[in-house]
Amino acid sequence: MPYPPAMRVLITGGAGFIGANLSKHLVEGDHEVVVLDDLSTGSRDNLDGVPVRLVEGTILSASDLDLVVEGVDSVVHLAARPSVPRSIQDPMASHLVNATGTAEVLEAVRRAGAQRERPAQVIVASSSSVYGANPILPKREDLAPRPVSPYAASKLATESYALAWGASFGMDVLAVRFFNVFGPLQAGGHAYAAVVPAFVEAGLAGKPLPVHGDGTQSRDFTYVGSVCAVLGDAIARRVSNPEPMNLAFGSRVTLLEVIAELETMIGHPLEVEHLPTRAGDVPHSQADTTRLRSLFPDVEPVPLVSGLAATVDWFRALAGG
Repeated sequence: MPYPPAMRVLITGGAGFIGANLSKHLVEGDHEVVVLDDLSTGSRDNLDGVPVRLVEGTILSASDLDLVVEGVDSVVHLAARPSVPRSIQDPMASHLVNATGTAEVLEAVRRAGAQRERPAQVIVASSSSVYGANPILPKREDLAPRPVSPYAASKLATESYALAWGASFGMDVLAVRFFNVFGPLQAGGHAYAAVVPAFVEAGLAGKPLPVHGDGTQSRDFTYVGSVCAVLGDAIARRVSNPEPMNLAFGSRVTLLEVIAELETMIGHPLEVEHLPTRAGDVPHSQADTTRLRSLFPDVEPVPLVSGLAATVDWFRALAGG
């Protein structure tokens, strides 16, 4: 679907992994993109060659937000303090950025909207971690959330604030729950790295793959290109919904199965280092896709194998191999 011309989109956290991929996707669709990022986890390098306006600032500053919200048609709020383990180390920091920061973004949009016919659309990033200890599979959006980490609780606050602002102030909002998004630009070499980049980087370097637990835990891995396709369509059609929506396509793959695929792609057996299970981790995750399919019937996901291959290729290129 072609994008309406000259739409202006603000991406908070747009220099991060998902944000930079989305910036590229939207610019290719003729959107004008403004990025607000404090560069605490994002990087200017992620936006090299992408014609966006990058403003270094924080979602915790009303003045920074007012500077970038003015005149935009849509806001994609991705800025966050990521990682379950990181939130356990410092729960209040996660709350401040993820909960309070979201309220600041919504209020900035509401302030700017008072001068216009209607406020900008707001899409906020929540997480499958909000389901937490609820064991039912697949995860339906109407299941009772049971967060088991400060990060998960802060993401539940993120989506709750967005939906409350939508109901209270007539704003067009969409709260999407990401499930284990992976792909190019996702950093692997740090203590809080997500599982796919951690595996790929270790495998290419000939190091043991860090597996917390026995590896039979399962996830609904979602390639970042699929995420960008949904978000781009949401912007183009100004999709909103009064309830949260899973943004994943219903797959369920174990970590050991991912490792087996990577062995084929990398071309040699991969050593695995089994580590203790981490606090806040859940054993299994899989999205119910009913609501996603009803709102975005035309989006087809990138298959897991194709997404993993693109990710391995990106890491190889990064390493000069």
